[in-house]
Amino acid sequence: MSTAKMPTEYRPCVGIMLVNHDGKVFAGKRIDHREASGAIGDFWQMPQGGVDKDEDLQIAAFRELAEETGVTEAHASVISVTKEPIRYDLPEELLGKLWKGKYCGQEQIWFLMRFDGSDADIDLEAYDPPEFCEWKWVDPEEIVSLIVPFKKHVYRAVLEEFSTLV
Repeated sequence: MSTAKMPTEYRPCVGIMLVNHDGKVFAGKRIDHREASGAIGDFWQMPQGGVDKDEDLQIAAFRELAEETGVTEAHASVISVTKEPIRYDLPEELLGKLWKGKYCGQEQIWFLMRFDGSDADIDLEAYDPPEFCEWKWVDPEEIVSLIVPFKKHVYRAVLEEFSTLV
């Protein structure tokens, strides 16, 4: 029996639901880092990432969007932000393996953003290393079926909160 202390702190994070003028949502196919994510198979997600200490949440959201998609503030605008943070817990098999073992999950603030650029403005290799190997526009209701199972409740909550604005 292990005596290692399990993490109880949540990693501060932002997520971005990027929608185009057709009401479709950006989905990126994760590059498979099995030892880091525990994911086997094809999983897609919306852009998301950690917030640096004392970083403004909107600045963090635009930073993460640019790092993962190449999309900058020149081609995206904030429509709304979730009223409350949404948490998820890591599955037991991933506890202690991600984020240097410091966190038990993430606490996310989600931004709904309108994409005002063209598909040519999306560059998955804008930053190294890339997060995604492919991307596509999907109907909002499809996004939940693409995400890893332990984050599905997060995506349902985001969709519910933003549904009238997409």
